[in-house]
Amino acid sequence: MIGPPARWERFAARRRRRERRTGGHVPTRTYDCRECEHPWPCPQARLSLLVGFEGDRVGLMMYLGAHLARALQELPDTHPALIVGQILHWVPRRR
Repeated sequence: MIGPPARWERFAARRRRRERRTGGHVPTRTYDCRECEHPWPCPQARLSLLVGFEGDRVGLMMYLGAHLARALQELPDTHPALIVGQILHWVPRRR
């Protein structure tokens, strides 16, 4: 069994790899793209996320769900349906 520090290091390493794959198109505290200042995920970040998760739709939805929870806390004055639409509704449906 690994301890909390080792788990945190693995999580941080995965996050750094994911941010490198998105090419700097990561969210700010207001959930705008740091690189192009469009609402996050911007088109470039969407494409990078789809390529980075390589068809793992469940993993992508879990990642975006974590961002959704954080965005709901960071943006209390924004209607939750708008935040959900911005973060989740672009993901392609299963066939």
